[in-house]
Amino acid sequence: METLAPLLLLLLFVSASAAPIGSAPRFLGPYARRKSSGVASPASYEYDVRYFGQTLDHFSFADLPGFQQRYLVGRNDLWSRNGPIFFYCGNEGDIEWFAENTGFVWEIAPRFGALVVFAEHRYYGKSMPFGSRESAYKDAKSLAYLTAEQALADFATLLTDFKHNLSSEGSPVVLFGGSYGGMLAAWMRLKYPHVAIGALASSAPILQFEDIVPLETFYDIVSNDFKRESLSCFEFIKESWDALETCGQGNDGLRNLSKDFHLCRKLNSVGELSDWINSAYSYLAMVDYPLPSSFLMPLPANPIKEVCRKIDSHPNGTDILVRILAGINVYYNYTGTVDCFDLEDDPHGMNGWDWQACTEMVMPMSSSRDKSMFPTYDFDYASYEDQCVQSYGVRPRPRWITTEFGGHDIRTVLKKFGSNIIFSNGLLDPWSGGSVLHNISDSIIALATELGGHHLDLRPSTNEDPDWLVGQRKTEINIIRSWLNDYYEGRKTSFLTQLY
Repeated sequence: METLAPLLLLLLFVSASAAPIGSAPRFLGPYARRKSSGVASPASYEYDVRYFGQTLDHFSFADLPGFQQRYLVGRNDLWSRNGPIFFYCGNEGDIEWFAENTGFVWEIAPRFGALVVFAEHRYYGKSMPFGSRESAYKDAKSLAYLTAEQALADFATLLTDFKHNLSSEGSPVVLFGGSYGGMLAAWMRLKYPHVAIGALASSAPILQFEDIVPLETFYDIVSNDFKRESLSCFEFIKESWDALETCGQGNDGLRNLSKDFHLCRKLNSVGELSDWINSAYSYLAMVDYPLPSSFLMPLPANPIKEVCRKIDSHPNGTDILVRILAGINVYYNYTGTVDCFDLEDDPHGMNGWDWQACTEMVMPMSSSRDKSMFPTYDFDYASYEDQCVQSYGVRPRPRWITTEFGGHDIRTVLKKFGSNIIFSNGLLDPWSGGSVLHNISDSIIALATELGGHHLDLRPSTNEDPDWLVGQRKTEINIIRSWLNDYYEGRKTSFLTQLY
C-alpha cells in the first residue's frame, strides 16, 4: 500500500498528551522527498561526490575515531587557481537533496568562475560518525558530537584542506545556506571570518532563541498567512481543534477519526492527528511560493490559497472536519496517489534534529489566544526539559546558542563586529519572524520580500519567477560581486605594498 509521509509538527520526544505546538517544528520536516511524482523534479547539476576524513571532536585532543564527511564538488571548467569558491553549509539532511534544490548557487557560479562545494552536516545523510546511523544515534554518548559548533569546525577544516590540496589558498570563499544552513552560514562568517569573506543566509532565524522575539511570532505568522487568504478559512481551522477533541471521545472515536482521515493505523490519541494536521499548516506557510514546487511535497502555486479554497468551497452545514481533510489533502496528497497516511514514515532519518532541539537548539514557541488559529498554548520549559531527560537523558542548554553565537542586542553586536552578511527573508515564511529584517550596516544587509517564502531566493530560477524575485536575486549577485571585487583589490594592493 502506497503511503505518504506526514510532517510532524512536534519533535518526536513530545508526548501525544502535550500541547500540540509547544516546540518548534523542524525546518524542513523529516519527510522531504528528493523527487515526487506529479511535479517536475529539480534540475540535475553535475558534481563529483567526495569524502573527507573528519575529526570527531575538534575541541579536544582525545583519541577518538574519525568519520567520513561527504561533500559534493561541482564540475566547472571556468574555475582557475585562486578563483572563488561558493560553499553551501549543509543542513539537517541528505546533502544531495539540498544540492538539487539550491539552483541559485549553481546558476550564478559560472558568471563568477566559481567552484561550487556542498558539504554535508555531520550525523546526516552519509556523514555518519561511528560507522553507521545506528551506531551514531545509539545514545547520548554517541550523539554528543552532534552540535552546530562541531559542524562549523567541520566546514572550516574541510575548506582549509580543500584549498590547500588545490594549491589555491588565495581563493575567496562565499558561504550559502538556507534555514538551519543559513544560520550556520551567518555564524560561520562571524566565527571564522578568515575562512570566508561573506555569507548569504537565507531564511535564517538566528533570533528564535530565549525571548529575543515574542514567543507567539512563528504561529502568528502562520495564522496571518491563512487569514490574508480567507477569514472564513482561518475561522474554520480555529474551530476545528475542538471538533477533533469531541469526535475523538468515546470507544469508537479514535477508530472513526483514523478511518475518516485515511490513516494507515488506528490513532493512539487525538493529539497525534492534531500534530499531523497543524504540521501541514506550518509547512504550507513556509512554502507558500508563487510557483508550483516539490521542495517539501508536490504543491501548486500559492498552496495556502488552494487549501482555503478547498475548505471554503463546501456547502453550508458541511461537517467542519470534512472541510479540514479537504484542505490538508492539498499538502499531503496533491498528486492524488496516496492510499493511506503513515504517521511513522521517516524515509530520510532526520531525527538528529530532535537531539539538537534537546541540547542547544531550544526555540521556545507559544500560541496566542486572539491572533493564532492554533490552540492557545504557553511554552512550558519545565515540561520541555522533562521530555528531553526522558528521551535522551540530557537537559537542554537554552542559553548556549546566544552565548556561543550571540543574538541579544543583535544590531549593536553585528554593527561593531560583523560584516559581509546578507540576511534574506520572505515575510510569508514564519521563520522570518526570528531573522534579521533590517539593515545593520553598509555590509550587513537585510532583504525582505513581502510575498516570499522559505529561502525561495535559493531555489532554481524559472521563466515564471515574479519580477520581485528576479530583482532580489540580482541584488544578491551584485552584493556578492562587490565582496569579491574588494577581496581581489585588497590582494592586489597587498601584493604591490610588498613589492615597494
